Amino acid sequence: MEVQETRVQTDRVLTIPNLLSMGRLVGVPIFLWLILWPVFGGPENDGWAVLVLMLSGISDYLDGKLARRWGQISRLGQILDPAADRLYVLSTLLGLTWREILPWWVTAILIARELFIASLLPILNRHGYGPLQVSFLGKAATFNLMYAFPLLLLGHGTSWLSTLAWIVSWAFIWWGTVLYWWAGILYAVQARRIIKGDTAAAV
Repeated sequence: MEVQETRVQTDRVLTIPNLLSMGRLVGVPIFLWLILWPVFGGPENDGWAVLVLMLSGISDYLDGKLARRWGQISRLGQILDPAADRLYVLSTLLGLTWREILPWWVTAILIARELFIASLLPILNRHGYGPLQVSFLGKAATFNLMYAFPLLLLGHGTSWLSTLAWIVSWAFIWWGTVLYWWAGILYAVQARRIIKGDTAAAV
């Protein structure tokens, strides 16, 4: 399945979708501070950490929707949006693994996928391409993971509600991990087709 690149409709920087993406980036260190504070002797602020993740998920939905509706798709937005997604996934993995809430092997599987995608970027750059547009499948994978992580935090308890949150969170984690790798493989296939097409055209 090949992902078609969305045409850039504006060169403006200060658009509402871009500001939402920037706000998500600002939320990354705030989330890390909230989730890791107990590790360094501070109080648990898991409720606030969950709120930051929820707001991130809402803004992730809104920035793409508003960009398409208002004709504010921009090159900056195409860079900020996936960057914010990846930073939230990585910061959440770091925080939850450090807190021993998420097993290290899940973190290893997801980070391996990020390294796989990162290894393709220099190859694309050599052929004059930047990062390819995020696919719908990739956004769906991120959606699953970003909803799994807050539920995993809420499941860090002993009540029946915590048990239910823990079960649902692991369903999201497994499905999100499969989709995350599937999207990564399709990304590699798309990159290969582009590079192969350029090579054939140059012959």
